[in-house]
Amino acid sequence: MQGQMRAYIFKRLLLMIPTLLGVLTLTFAVVQFVPGGPVEQMVLELKGKGDAAVGGTESSGAGATYRGRQGIDAQRLEEVKALYGFDKPPLERYFMMLGRFARFDLGESYYQHESVWRLVVSKLPVSISIGLWTFFITYLVSIPLGIAKAVRDGSRFDAVTSTMILVGYAIPGFVLGVLLLVIFGGGSFLQIFPLRGLTSDNWSDLSFIGKVMDYLWHLVLPITASVLGSFAVVTMLTKNSFLEEIRKQYVLTARAKGLTEKQVLWKHVFRNAMLPLVTGFPAAFIGAFFTGSLLIETLFSLDGLGLLSYESVMRRDYPVVFGTLYLFTLIGLFTKLISDLCYVYVDPRIQFGAGGGS
Repeated sequence: MQGQMRAYIFKRLLLMIPTLLGVLTLTFAVVQFVPGGPVEQMVLELKGKGDAAVGGTESSGAGATYRGRQGIDAQRLEEVKALYGFDKPPLERYFMMLGRFARFDLGESYYQHESVWRLVVSKLPVSISIGLWTFFITYLVSIPLGIAKAVRDGSRFDAVTSTMILVGYAIPGFVLGVLLLVIFGGGSFLQIFPLRGLTSDNWSDLSFIGKVMDYLWHLVLPITASVLGSFAVVTMLTKNSFLEEIRKQYVLTARAKGLTEKQVLWKHVFRNAMLPLVTGFPAAFIGAFFTGSLLIETLFSLDGLGLLSYESVMRRDYPVVFGTLYLFTLIGLFTKLISDLCYVYVDPRIQFGAGGGS
C-alpha cells in the first residue's frame, strides 16, 4: 500500500509539470494579441494622454507596431520597450519567465515597483480574513443543518429551511452587501457596522480585547454577504449524501440488530456520508483564500487578492498576472492531490493504481 501511494504521488507530481506549462503557455500566447499593453500605455502617457485604453489591435510583444507611436522618436520607443522587457522576442521572454518561475521568482510589478511575492503577501491578511471565516462558518452551519434535514426529510422543517437557503442562494453576494450597507451601515437606516476596511483608524490604540472586537465588528457585513450564498450548496450536498446512505441495506441491517437511530446515524452512516465532504475540504479551504469575491472586496473597500488580480489584468501588469496565475495554479494542483489522498485516509478501501478509485 505504501509503495503504491508513493508511486501514485510521484506520478501526480510529474503530471503537474505539463499541466502548469500548458496553463502558462496558453496565457502567454493569448497575451501577445491583447491590445493596450504596458508599452502602449506608457507611449500614451508620454504623449500626454494618460493611462487610457488603446483601441488598436496590435500587441505589446516585440516587433509590434504601435498606433500611438506617432510623435515619439524611435530611440525613446526602444527605451520604453527595454524598460518592460519587450525589446526581446516573445520566445526568449517566454523561456526567461519559465526560468524565473522555476526559481520561484515571480518578478516585479510594472506599476507598483514591488516584487509580486511582496504584493501577494501584503494582500493575504484581507483574503485570509474573508476566506477563513467564510469557510468555517459555512461548514459549521451547513453540515449540522444538512444532517438535520436528512433525518427530517419531507417534514415542515425540511421545507422551510430549503426555502430559506435557496432564497439566500438566489441573492447575489454584492446585492446583499449593498442591502446590508443601506440598512446597517448608515446608508438610510441604522449605523451599526462600519462601511469599509478591516480595522478602525484608532486600532493601534486599542487594547488586545478591543482590537479583537474591532476586527470582528468590521467583518460582520462582508462575511454575511459572502457566506449566505454558500449555505445552499454545502447543506444540500450534506443532506443528499446522508439520505443516500440512510437508504442503503447496511442501515436496515444495523436497525434490525437493535441499534438505536442515533447509533446508526453516527456510527455507520456518518463516516460514509461525510466522504464527499471531507475529501472536498482541502480544495474548499485553500480556495477560500484565493477566490475571494472581487465585488465584495470593492464594496467594502477591502484590498485583497481579488482586487489585486482584477487591477493587474486591467492595467496589463503582466508580471503580477503571470506570477499570481503560476502561484494559484500550483496551489490548485497540490490541493487536488491532497483531496485525492484524503479519499484513502477517510476510506482505506479505496486503492491507488489502475484498478483503484483514484
